[in-house]
This record gives sequence, C-alpha cells and structure tokens, in this order.
Amino acid sequence: MEFGATLVILAAAILACLLSSKISTWLNMPTLLFFLGVGMLFGSEGIGRLSFDNADLANRIGSVAMAFILFSGGFDTRWKSVRPVLLSSGILASLGVFLTALFVGLFCYYAMRLLVPGITVSFAWCFLLGSIISSTDAAAVFAILRSHRVSLRGQLQPLLEFESGSNDPMAAFLTIFMVQTVLAESSGAGALPSWHYLSIIPWFFIKMSLGIIGGLAFGRAAVWLYNQIDFEYDGLYYVLAFVSVVLTYAGIELIGGNGFMAVYVCGMVMGNGKFIYHNGIGKFSDGFAWLMQVVLFGMLGLLSSPRQIWEVKWIGLAVAAFLMLLARPATIFICLLGSKFKLAERTLISWVGLRGGAPIMLATFPLMNRISNDSLMFHIVFFIVISSVAIQGMSIMTLARFLHLDLPLRKTPRVPLSFENTGTMDASSRQFVCDERADRKTLAELGLPPGALVMLIRREGSFLIPQGNTILQKGDCLMIMGADKALEQSALLLQEKEG
Repeated sequence: MEFGATLVILAAAILACLLSSKISTWLNMPTLLFFLGVGMLFGSEGIGRLSFDNADLANRIGSVAMAFILFSGGFDTRWKSVRPVLLSSGILASLGVFLTALFVGLFCYYAMRLLVPGITVSFAWCFLLGSIISSTDAAAVFAILRSHRVSLRGQLQPLLEFESGSNDPMAAFLTIFMVQTVLAESSGAGALPSWHYLSIIPWFFIKMSLGIIGGLAFGRAAVWLYNQIDFEYDGLYYVLAFVSVVLTYAGIELIGGNGFMAVYVCGMVMGNGKFIYHNGIGKFSDGFAWLMQVVLFGMLGLLSSPRQIWEVKWIGLAVAAFLMLLARPATIFICLLGSKFKLAERTLISWVGLRGGAPIMLATFPLMNRISNDSLMFHIVFFIVISSVAIQGMSIMTLARFLHLDLPLRKTPRVPLSFENTGTMDASSRQFVCDERADRKTLAELGLPPGALVMLIRREGSFLIPQGNTILQKGDCLMIMGADKALEQSALLLQEKEG
C-alpha cells in the first residue's frame, strides 16, 4: 500500500475514533470500547486491510502513550481531594494489584486445563496473565468517571481516580518481572525456587522509590523552569510540557526506576503547583492524552485478530467473570479492612475495576519477548478488556443508583472567558459559589476586598456580565480575579469551588 493511502486510512481511523466519542455518549457506552472497535475495523481482517503485527513497535508506542495519559491523569489530580484517601488508594494500587494478579493466576492455572485442552502452561505463565490484567486502567476510569454521565458521592471518586492512576506502574513492574521469570523457566531452568519470587520485594522498593523521587524532582524542576524561563513565543511553553513528560519517563527508566510512576508523580506536582501557563498546559496535556488514547486503543485494535479473540471466548469469559465477580471484590475487601468505607461503598469500588488500554499494552511485553503461547495470552487479555469495559463501564451508574451513592448529574457549561497567568501580572483567578450569605445581595453590597474583580457570573447553564447592581442568587458561581491576598479574603465571604 502506498504511503499516501496509508496516511489517509490512519487519518480516517482517528477521525472515526473522534466521532465515535459522540456516538458513545448517545448510546451510553464507554468511548474506549469504540476506539478498540475502530482499530479492529481498520485492521487486516476489517475494511481498512491495514496489516500491523510489529509487537516491538506497538510496545514502544504504547509505553509512550501511557506515559502521556498518566501524566495528564496526575496533572488533573487535586492533592487536596486525594490526601484523605491516600493510604487506602495506595494499598489498593500496590497490595491490591499483587493480590489480583495472584488470584487470577491461580484460577487461570486450573481453568486453562479445562477450557484450553492441548495447551500446557506453567503457573508463572498464568501469574504473568494475572499481572497484565491486575490494574484498573487510568484511561478507562478517567474517561468514564469524569464524564457528565457519572458522579459519585463522598470520597469514592478521588479514591477510584487515584487508584487507577497509580496502579498501572505496579502492574507494569509485575509484568516485566514475570516475563523475565517465564523466560528463565523456558530456557531450561525449570520451575524457579521460591526465593526468586521474594526478590521482587527489594526490586519493587528500588524501582518505585526511584520513580517517586524522580517524579518529584522533575516536577519541581519543571515548575521552577516555567517560572524562570522567558520564551518569546507562547507555543514553546507547550513544547516544554511535551519534553518534560518524555524526559521524566525516559530519564527514570534509564536509571532503573519506574517511568510510569515518575510521570504520574510529575504530573501531580505540576498540576498542584503554581507556574505561568498552568491552565494552558492542563488543557494541552488533556488534549494530547486523548490523542494518545486514540493512538493506543486504535493501534492495539489493529494488532488484534477478531478471529483469535473469538477462539479464546470461553477461557476469556471465565477469567473475566472470575476477575469481576470474585478476584476484584476479594481484593477490595481485604485491602480496605479497617477503613472508613462502608459496605455499599466497598461494593461499588469492587465493581468499578475497569480494564482498558494498559492491560492490552502490557500484553505486548510477552509478544515482544516471544514467550510460549504469547498470542493466546494477548487475545485472552483483549477479550477480558472488552468484557470489562462493556459490562462494568455500562453498569457503573446503575449500581451507584441502586446503592444510593450517585450524585445529581450536572454538566458544567464551557466558560466563555479564561484567565492565564503569563508572568506579566501578579494575579490569578478562582471560582467561588454564593451561599445563603450572598443570596439576594447586589454585587456592590457583597463587600469584596479591594483588588478582587468579578469577571463572570455563572447562573445554572448561562453566564451573566457582572455589574454593581447585579442581584446574586444562592448557587451562583463567581469567577474572581485578583492577587492571592484578595482571593483569600474573598474566600471568607464566599464558598470556594473545588476543582
């Protein structure tokens, strides 16, 4: 196929993914499921006839895509909201991932003998499969939970978001360790001794510590650089953000750390930091992360074979059912022992364990290393992901309503005015909500401190131009610009809007 024709097909595939995001909203289906479907549709067995079977290239592209997705997830994570659930989500992202991998590995070891006759696999092979699908995918959870169709009460949403963003590094760590274990066994060493598995403990602490420390260092360095450098062209600040992600991921990987953990922590540091072009960088990283999701899911769809996915349907369905109904719930109830979350909340957390692009991307590691039955493992993982996103993704709100853990669904209208700190003005903007103290008062009677300028007033789904005689109502959202001191004084009169 000519290069120009290939580009046309790839552009058409990306456009189809973008349009499918709107269709998914109408049909109340997860967007990521459509992305996978578009990739399969344009693959070698679909209408596009694009032949793609380069696992090495898919792994490298997928790793970079996941780095940008995790950075965006970290950038959007507010430290103020996740701090109360830091311990619980940290346990879920580490011990929870390990227990899920172990439970699935044990089940798979016995289920494979019954449902895939003629193929003999070791426990290490099954544990590798469990490791690959052990994490809740950040892209899938962020896309669904942050859409206007899903809203949860209390601290459920920050817990789930932080867990899904921080458990991919643990899953990647386990996957790489188990790939090396399977390769060692297949080289003639046989089943490795138990002490081999104990070596995972120091290796885990070394790689994760390097990832966290490196992410903190790169994040703080990026914030400092943004505030010190003075580019003549605004667009270079966005290039700097791109470079920051690549440098953080690749740099930490080079010194033996976990690059995925590093970019997530770097994103959190920058997202919660204060630097010029902060708002613009947030929008840029969000848009670029969506592009990376399209590339990741579309590419993985191309790499798959619908025929082989259908061939593994029984073992895939068995593992998916075990994962959703037993492994994930057991893990959640073990990891949240002694926590403040109630039974209903733990039940919902157990169900919101979506698998997405990360497990399929991690399944390219066995393909890349050419372990035994690697294609079988890849398509089992693919089937599990499709089942998880379709079944769990479409039923989150139904279960949330049944457990009375849902919130009224509200769609925030786009703001027609935004403030960007370019370093040329000592001011910033925040949003405040009027409570009963401001109800029925005029803007002039509110008594805002000197230097606090009300730029816009949002009332339900529309915006008002503020004037001194504008009568405020309870629930109005005021966008106020001013120096930090003026904004802090404004917070004494109004309720600051989180997020």
